[in-house]
Amino acid sequence: MNKWLLPLLILICLLSVWEFGVKLLGIPVWQLPSPSLIGKELANSSGLLWTHTAVTLQEVILGFIAALFAGIFLALAIVYSKILERSIYPIIIASQTVPIIAIAPLLLIWVGYGVAPKVIVVALISFFPITVNTVDGLKSIDEDKVNMLRTLGASRWQIFTKLQIPSSLPYLFSGVKIGISISVIGAVVGEWVGASAGLGYLMTYSQPLFLTARVFAAIFILSVMGIGLFLLAVLVERLILRWHFDEKRSKTLA
Repeated sequence: MNKWLLPLLILICLLSVWEFGVKLLGIPVWQLPSPSLIGKELANSSGLLWTHTAVTLQEVILGFIAALFAGIFLALAIVYSKILERSIYPIIIASQTVPIIAIAPLLLIWVGYGVAPKVIVVALISFFPITVNTVDGLKSIDEDKVNMLRTLGASRWQIFTKLQIPSSLPYLFSGVKIGISISVIGAVVGEWVGASAGLGYLMTYSQPLFLTARVFAAIFILSVMGIGLFLLAVLVERLILRWHFDEKRSKTLA
Protein backbone atom coordinates (compact mmCIF):
# COMPACT_ATOMS: atom_id res chain seq x y z
CA MET A 1 0.00 0.00 0.00
CA ASN A 2 2.81 2.42 0.93
CA LYS A 3 4.62 1.58 -2.32
CA TRP A 4 1.67 2.72 -4.45
CA LEU A 5 0.49 5.62 -2.27
CA LEU A 6 3.09 8.18 -3.38
CA PRO A 7 2.70 7.52 -7.16
CA LEU A 8 -1.09 7.72 -6.74
CA LEU A 9 -0.83 11.05 -4.94
CA ILE A 10 1.50 12.42 -7.65
CA LEU A 11 -0.96 11.30 -10.34
CA ILE A 12 -3.88 12.97 -8.53
CA CYS A 13 -1.85 16.19 -8.19
CA LEU A 14 -0.98 16.22 -11.90
CA LEU A 15 -4.60 15.63 -12.91
CA SER A 16 -5.74 18.38 -10.53
CA VAL A 17 -3.23 20.85 -12.00
CA TRP A 18 -4.41 19.90 -15.49
CA GLU A 19 -8.10 20.22 -14.54
CA PHE A 20 -7.89 23.61 -12.86
CA GLY A 21 -5.12 24.94 -15.13
CA VAL A 22 -7.26 24.46 -18.24
CA LYS A 23 -10.19 26.29 -16.62
CA LEU A 24 -8.13 29.14 -15.14
CA LEU A 25 -6.23 29.77 -18.37
CA GLY A 26 -9.40 29.57 -20.43
CA ILE A 27 -7.98 27.03 -22.89
CA PRO A 28 -10.63 26.01 -25.46
CA VAL A 29 -12.07 22.52 -25.15
CA TRP A 30 -11.13 21.66 -28.73
CA GLN A 31 -7.50 22.53 -27.99
CA LEU A 32 -6.99 20.80 -24.62
CA PRO A 33 -9.93 19.21 -22.79
CA SER A 34 -9.83 18.76 -19.04
CA PRO A 35 -9.60 15.28 -17.46
CA SER A 36 -13.26 15.55 -16.40
CA LEU A 37 -14.33 16.12 -20.02
CA ILE A 38 -12.20 13.17 -21.13
CA GLY A 39 -13.91 11.07 -18.47
CA LYS A 40 -17.32 12.17 -19.76
CA GLU A 41 -16.27 11.26 -23.29
CA LEU A 42 -15.20 7.82 -22.08
CA ALA A 43 -18.65 7.33 -20.58
CA ASN A 44 -20.71 8.88 -23.40
CA SER A 45 -18.85 7.14 -26.23
CA SER A 46 -18.20 3.87 -24.43
CA GLY A 47 -19.89 1.76 -27.12
CA LEU A 48 -17.96 3.39 -29.96
CA LEU A 49 -14.67 3.24 -28.08
CA TRP A 50 -15.17 -0.41 -27.13
CA THR A 51 -15.86 -1.38 -30.75
CA HIS A 52 -12.60 0.18 -31.91
CA THR A 53 -10.70 -1.10 -28.86
CA ALA A 54 -11.66 -4.68 -29.73
CA VAL A 55 -10.22 -4.24 -33.23
CA THR A 56 -6.93 -2.80 -31.97
CA LEU A 57 -6.62 -5.46 -29.26
CA GLN A 58 -7.12 -8.20 -31.83
CA GLU A 59 -4.33 -6.75 -33.99
CA VAL A 60 -2.02 -6.48 -30.98
CA ILE A 61 -2.60 -10.07 -29.85
CA LEU A 62 -2.21 -11.61 -33.30
CA GLY A 63 0.86 -9.51 -34.08
CA PHE A 64 2.50 -10.25 -30.75
CA ILE A 65 1.93 -14.01 -31.08
CA ALA A 66 3.57 -13.87 -34.51
CA ALA A 67 6.45 -11.83 -33.07
CA LEU A 68 6.90 -14.28 -30.19
CA PHE A 69 7.20 -17.34 -32.44
CA ALA A 70 9.38 -15.49 -34.97
CA GLY A 71 11.62 -14.09 -32.23
CA ILE A 72 12.20 -17.46 -30.55
CA PHE A 73 12.80 -19.20 -33.90
CA LEU A 74 15.31 -16.56 -35.03
CA ALA A 75 17.07 -16.64 -31.66
CA LEU A 76 17.51 -20.43 -31.86
CA ALA A 77 18.75 -20.15 -35.45
CA ILE A 78 21.27 -17.45 -34.51
CA VAL A 79 22.60 -19.29 -31.45
CA TYR A 80 22.99 -22.68 -33.14
CA SER A 81 24.36 -21.53 -36.49
CA LYS A 82 27.42 -19.32 -36.81
CA ILE A 83 26.62 -18.70 -40.47
CA LEU A 84 23.12 -17.46 -39.64
CA GLU A 85 24.47 -15.41 -36.75
CA ARG A 86 26.87 -13.59 -39.07
CA SER A 87 24.30 -13.14 -41.83
CA ILE A 88 20.87 -12.72 -40.17
CA TYR A 89 21.75 -10.99 -36.91
CA PRO A 90 23.15 -7.83 -38.57
CA ILE A 91 20.06 -7.69 -40.80
CA ILE A 92 17.78 -7.93 -37.75
CA ILE A 93 19.66 -5.09 -36.08
CA ALA A 94 19.64 -3.00 -39.27
CA SER A 95 15.90 -3.52 -39.65
CA GLN A 96 15.33 -1.48 -36.50
CA THR A 97 16.94 1.57 -38.10
CA VAL A 98 14.13 1.75 -40.68
CA PRO A 99 11.16 3.82 -39.38
CA ILE A 100 8.12 1.56 -39.14
CA ILE A 101 5.96 4.41 -40.44
CA ALA A 102 7.86 4.13 -43.74
CA ILE A 103 7.14 0.39 -44.07
CA ALA A 104 3.44 0.50 -43.21
CA PRO A 105 2.28 2.13 -46.50
CA LEU A 106 4.18 -0.51 -48.49
CA LEU A 107 2.38 -3.26 -46.58
CA LEU A 108 -0.94 -1.77 -47.67
CA ILE A 109 0.19 -2.13 -51.29
CA TRP A 110 1.43 -5.68 -50.79
CA VAL A 111 -1.27 -7.24 -48.59
CA GLY A 112 -4.24 -4.85 -48.77
CA TYR A 113 -6.30 -2.89 -46.22
CA GLY A 114 -7.40 -5.78 -44.00
CA VAL A 115 -6.07 -6.78 -40.61
CA ALA A 116 -2.93 -8.38 -42.12
CA PRO A 117 -0.79 -5.20 -42.52
CA LYS A 118 -1.52 -4.11 -38.93
CA VAL A 119 -0.58 -7.55 -37.61
CA ILE A 120 2.66 -7.46 -39.61
CA VAL A 121 3.51 -3.98 -38.30
CA VAL A 122 2.92 -5.15 -34.71
CA ALA A 123 5.11 -8.21 -35.32
CA LEU A 124 7.89 -6.13 -36.88
CA ILE A 125 7.98 -3.71 -33.96
CA SER A 126 7.73 -6.41 -31.26
CA PHE A 127 9.99 -9.24 -32.39
CA PHE A 128 13.32 -7.39 -31.99
CA PRO A 129 13.47 -7.23 -28.15
CA ILE A 130 12.25 -10.83 -27.97
CA THR A 131 14.94 -12.04 -30.37
CA VAL A 132 17.83 -10.10 -28.82
CA ASN A 133 16.97 -11.01 -25.23
CA THR A 134 16.43 -14.68 -26.09
CA VAL A 135 19.80 -14.81 -27.88
CA ASP A 136 21.48 -13.33 -24.80
CA GLY A 137 19.65 -15.80 -22.58
CA LEU A 138 20.61 -18.85 -24.65
CA LYS A 139 24.24 -17.72 -24.61
CA SER A 140 24.29 -16.97 -20.89
CA ILE A 141 24.57 -20.57 -19.67
CA ASP A 142 27.38 -21.39 -17.28
CA GLU A 143 30.07 -23.40 -19.09
CA ASP A 144 30.97 -25.20 -15.84
CA LYS A 145 27.42 -26.51 -15.58
CA VAL A 146 27.51 -27.59 -19.23
CA ASN A 147 30.78 -29.47 -18.66
CA MET A 148 29.35 -31.11 -15.55
CA LEU A 149 26.29 -32.34 -17.45
CA ARG A 150 28.50 -33.67 -20.23
CA THR A 151 30.61 -35.49 -17.67
CA LEU A 152 27.44 -37.12 -16.36
CA GLY A 153 26.63 -38.29 -19.89
CA ALA A 154 23.95 -35.74 -20.79
CA SER A 155 23.12 -35.41 -24.48
CA ARG A 156 22.95 -32.10 -26.33
CA TRP A 157 19.15 -32.21 -26.19
CA GLN A 158 19.19 -32.83 -22.42
CA ILE A 159 21.57 -29.89 -21.93
CA PHE A 160 19.25 -27.75 -24.02
CA THR A 161 16.06 -28.72 -22.17
CA LYS A 162 17.42 -29.05 -18.64
CA LEU A 163 19.85 -26.14 -18.57
CA GLN A 164 19.69 -23.82 -21.54
CA ILE A 165 15.93 -23.28 -21.69
CA PRO A 166 15.49 -22.60 -17.93
CA SER A 167 18.48 -20.24 -17.98
CA SER A 168 17.13 -18.28 -20.95
CA LEU A 169 13.52 -17.93 -19.76
CA PRO A 170 14.14 -14.82 -17.57
CA TYR A 171 15.78 -13.14 -20.58
CA LEU A 172 12.91 -14.21 -22.84
CA PHE A 173 10.34 -12.71 -20.49
CA SER A 174 12.32 -9.46 -20.36
CA GLY A 175 11.94 -9.27 -24.14
CA VAL A 176 8.29 -10.28 -23.93
CA LYS A 177 7.50 -7.46 -21.48
CA ILE A 178 9.15 -4.90 -23.74
CA GLY A 179 7.63 -6.32 -26.91
CA ILE A 180 4.08 -6.56 -25.60
CA SER A 181 4.24 -2.97 -24.33
CA ILE A 182 5.36 -1.46 -27.64
CA SER A 183 3.07 -3.72 -29.67
CA VAL A 184 0.27 -1.23 -29.04
CA ILE A 185 2.34 1.42 -30.85
CA GLY A 186 2.66 -0.87 -33.87
CA ALA A 187 -1.10 -1.38 -34.09
CA VAL A 188 -1.77 2.36 -33.93
CA VAL A 189 0.85 3.13 -36.58
CA GLY A 190 -0.71 0.54 -38.88
CA GLU A 191 -4.16 2.05 -38.34
CA TRP A 192 -2.90 5.57 -38.96
CA VAL A 193 -1.63 4.62 -42.40
CA GLY A 194 -4.80 2.89 -43.55
CA ALA A 195 -7.71 1.37 -41.67
CA SER A 196 -11.47 1.49 -41.30
CA ALA A 197 -11.58 0.57 -37.59
CA GLY A 198 -9.42 0.63 -34.49
CA LEU A 199 -8.37 3.26 -31.97
CA GLY A 200 -5.69 4.62 -34.30
CA TYR A 201 -8.29 5.08 -37.02
CA LEU A 202 -10.68 6.70 -34.52
CA MET A 203 -7.99 9.20 -33.51
CA THR A 204 -7.21 10.01 -37.16
CA TYR A 205 -10.93 10.46 -37.90
CA SER A 206 -11.69 12.55 -34.79
CA GLN A 207 -8.73 14.94 -34.97
CA PRO A 208 -9.86 16.95 -38.08
CA LEU A 209 -13.32 17.25 -36.52
CA PHE A 210 -11.75 18.82 -33.39
CA LEU A 211 -13.10 16.01 -31.21
CA THR A 212 -10.06 16.35 -29.00
CA ALA A 213 -11.69 14.77 -25.96
CA ARG A 214 -12.34 11.63 -28.00
CA VAL A 215 -8.69 11.58 -29.14
CA PHE A 216 -7.54 11.79 -25.51
CA ALA A 217 -10.03 9.09 -24.55
CA ALA A 218 -8.52 6.80 -27.20
CA ILE A 219 -5.01 7.62 -25.93
CA PHE A 220 -6.12 6.77 -22.39
CA ILE A 221 -7.50 3.40 -23.51
CA LEU A 222 -4.29 2.65 -25.42
CA SER A 223 -2.26 3.43 -22.28
CA VAL A 224 -4.46 1.17 -20.16
CA MET A 225 -4.16 -1.55 -22.82
CA GLY A 226 -0.36 -1.32 -22.83
CA ILE A 227 -0.12 -1.35 -19.04
CA GLY A 228 -2.61 -4.22 -18.80
CA LEU A 229 -0.70 -6.35 -21.31
CA PHE A 230 2.56 -5.62 -19.50
CA LEU A 231 1.05 -6.66 -16.15
CA LEU A 232 -0.32 -9.82 -17.79
CA ALA A 233 3.18 -10.67 -19.00
CA VAL A 234 4.52 -10.05 -15.49
CA LEU A 235 1.85 -12.34 -14.02
CA VAL A 236 2.66 -15.14 -16.48
CA GLU A 237 6.35 -14.67 -15.70
CA ARG A 238 5.70 -14.95 -11.97
CA LEU A 239 3.68 -18.14 -12.47
CA ILE A 240 6.12 -19.86 -14.82
CA LEU A 241 9.37 -18.66 -13.22
CA ARG A 242 8.37 -19.00 -9.59
CA TRP A 243 11.62 -20.88 -8.94
CA HIS A 244 13.60 -17.97 -10.38
CA PHE A 245 12.02 -15.40 -8.08
CA ASP A 246 12.33 -17.72 -5.07
CA GLU A 247 16.05 -18.05 -5.84
CA LYS A 248 16.46 -14.27 -6.15
CA ARG A 249 14.57 -13.77 -2.88
CA SER A 250 16.74 -16.30 -1.05
CA LYS A 251 19.91 -14.58 -2.33
CA THR A 252 18.59 -11.21 -1.17
CA LEU A 253 17.80 -12.52 2.30
CA ALA A 254 21.19 -14.18 2.52
